[in-house]
Amino acid sequence: MENLIILGTGCAGLTAGIYAARANLNPLIIEGSQPGGQLTTTSEVENFPGFPEGVDGYELMDRMRKQAERFGTRFKSDWIESVDFEGPVKKLSSGNTTYEAKSIIIATGASPKFLNVPGEQEMFGSKGVSTCATCDGAFYRDMEVVVIGGGDSACEEALFLTRFCSKVTLIHRREELRASPIMAERTLKHEKIEPIWNTIVEAMLPDEEGNVRAVKIRNIKDNTESEISCKGVFIAIGHTPNTNFAEGVLDLNPFGYIVPQGKSMVRTKYDGVFVAGDCSDPNYRQAVTAAGLGCQASLEAERWLFAQETI
Repeated sequence: MENLIILGTGCAGLTAGIYAARANLNPLIIEGSQPGGQLTTTSEVENFPGFPEGVDGYELMDRMRKQAERFGTRFKSDWIESVDFEGPVKKLSSGNTTYEAKSIIIATGASPKFLNVPGEQEMFGSKGVSTCATCDGAFYRDMEVVVIGGGDSACEEALFLTRFCSKVTLIHRREELRASPIMAERTLKHEKIEPIWNTIVEAMLPDEEGNVRAVKIRNIKDNTESEISCKGVFIAIGHTPNTNFAEGVLDLNPFGYIVPQGKSMVRTKYDGVFVAGDCSDPNYRQAVTAAGLGCQASLEAERWLFAQETI
């Protein structure tokens, strides 16, 4: 039986692994289908402390993994399908294998929702399609960009992008924003933001070098089609937390995010089971905040294990 099993190898999971290994907990990290998490798809990260010139997302995650391995963190590639947190022995099942541990840190992250239109995946990342204005907005200084969505997240993305971009076109499939009234008002009043209503994006169009040059749109009322020239496309239609395995076991909010218990940001309703990163954070979704929560979860797990006198 393991002292500690960590689910996920994004910033939260790997940071938790680093701290747990340095505390001689001999942690096991189970990585799913995307080792390194969302950050491995980001070509350049400029807002992670310690890298004044920026760092490639894949390189950053590779460094964090090697740091965790250096202190003794072990890794296992598997996909957890169900969990049982009742009793002192926590059980994780992948279908073929059952893992047992005294404590668990869930750091499975979240996945951005995509439109699934032509050009989206081909130009995702450094070629102009993004799901994070905070991460990539500064690359589009004095350029025209498009934001897709109509909720609070889309409005926040659009407003943030006005700090850098010359124009932000906000495309929404409805006649009005779904965002909170104050956010919608602030967005629609901004001189740099132009909304386009009752419209969907049907494709993202590349230039000769394979970078975004425009989006192809269609008005859903009259079916007219047109193009909007832009250098960047920001998809803001939500995220899906990777928490299917926890349904019916942990407390989830209506959107599937794990709800932390009490004053702590990392405890769950089960003693010895902790949570960190984007699977419980619908608000910030940043690499540095995920890393911070991973640190907290690991320290809480260490203290809980020693309090049980099980180490």
